[in-house]
Amino acid sequence: QLQASGGGLVQAGGSLNLSCAASGRTFSGFAISWFRQATGKEREFVASIRWRGDNIHYADSVKGRFSISRDIAKKTVYLQMNSLDPDDTAVYHCGALMTPAPDFGLVQPMAYDAWGKGTLVTVSS
Repeated sequence: QLQASGGGLVQAGGSLNLSCAASGRTFSGFAISWFRQATGKEREFVASIRWRGDNIHYADSVKGRFSISRDIAKKTVYLQMNSLDPDDTAVYHCGALMTPAPDFGLVQPMAYDAWGKGTLVTVSS
């Protein structure tokens, strides 16, 4: 299971740091990613990181502003969000991909095996 936290209300230009913690003694999945879903819109890919290795991917809309990282010992993935914009307002979800997938598969929500309950990020103008 995954547990996302760290959302909240922030002014435009501000920052938030989201956390996604995996439960259990160990995590042996392939990757953990962040997606977001704004009201009335489909869930969209934000960022992904492989659990082992250095592969990281970002959506074009967040490149240069968001940074994904992991702490293997804590079984936690972080999403540092800077220069937030009202368009970033959404419920942010973290998903675990348990088996290897090509890079193009990482952006597809249906590929993920487990999801945490989302955390709401609201950016005011």
